[in-house]
Amino acid sequence: MKEVTRRDWLNTTALGVGLWSLGSFNGQRSAKGEESTRPSRRFRAALVCSAIGVRADQRQAIEYAAKYGFEAVEPQPEFLAQLSDDEMAALRQEMAEKGLTWSAAGLPVDFRGDIDAFTQSLRRFPHFCEVLKRAGVDRIGTWISPSHNERTYLENFRLHAKRLRAVANIAGGYGLRFGLEYVGPKKSWSAGRYPFIHTMREMKELIAEIDHPCVGLALDSWHWYTAGETVEDLRQLRGDHVIIVHLNDAPAGIPVEEQVDSVRDLPCATGVIDLKGFLAALVEIGFDGPAYIEPFKKELRQLPPEEALQITAEAMKKALSLVEEKA
Repeated sequence: MKEVTRRDWLNTTALGVGLWSLGSFNGQRSAKGEESTRPSRRFRAALVCSAIGVRADQRQAIEYAAKYGFEAVEPQPEFLAQLSDDEMAALRQEMAEKGLTWSAAGLPVDFRGDIDAFTQSLRRFPHFCEVLKRAGVDRIGTWISPSHNERTYLENFRLHAKRLRAVANIAGGYGLRFGLEYVGPKKSWSAGRYPFIHTMREMKELIAEIDHPCVGLALDSWHWYTAGETVEDLRQLRGDHVIIVHLNDAPAGIPVEEQVDSVRDLPCATGVIDLKGFLAALVEIGFDGPAYIEPFKKELRQLPPEEALQITAEAMKKALSLVEEKA
């Protein structure tokens, strides 16, 4: 990853990108067969079964991802840690044959709790990183709570910067990129006594303070929408500023300040969120990581696995069609 300084984070402009789409280096073509001059999608459509309420072990998840046309799949570190070198090589070969890469893993370090919990989980973190490196996983991510009942903004900011810098120092040493997600809804950041980071601009300030080249944004279309942000805000980023992307839509007929974080919808379900603008900006800046659906939709979680997967795959295809040229 290109080294990112504090100044880069606070003063960034969008960059042009090369052409790449659907696993092909040939670029997109117009109806006349000529290569398009418009940037093509570089990010990968990922399946994260846990985000849609589907229970699946690692091998099942890989099979599901291949069956329903996804390009990446969630890694399960506990499973990966048990594999021998030969078994790991065989798994990676199987994924390559199915056209799959890894999505991002979650962060197992307890940076929100007391110092003892943080220290103990941080000591175990290098082994976790080694497992991911051996498997070929190159991204991890976590979210930042948008309020606190005891710490003021500045106290919380300093604590997060110090602890997450320690995490980044280890993760970066294993070649991992580390995404941080802000939580945008007003009902979330106003729930505690002291509001904390809940916008892209504030998260960029924290990332600048952490000041490690492996750290970037975990962007969620829901939080981008509820934070009142724009396509132009996204265009001010570089592609390597974004580590992970989550896709969803918002319930219709509810004012943005009344939206509840745990009640969302599938991408393109309502059109409340400008997903076309969101994705087009990611294409424009050259984001090349995993993007997966995270709808927090109760009805989806109650469906049989195959039905939930089919609906999720259709939603992903519909979202991608917003930014892919028709031949």
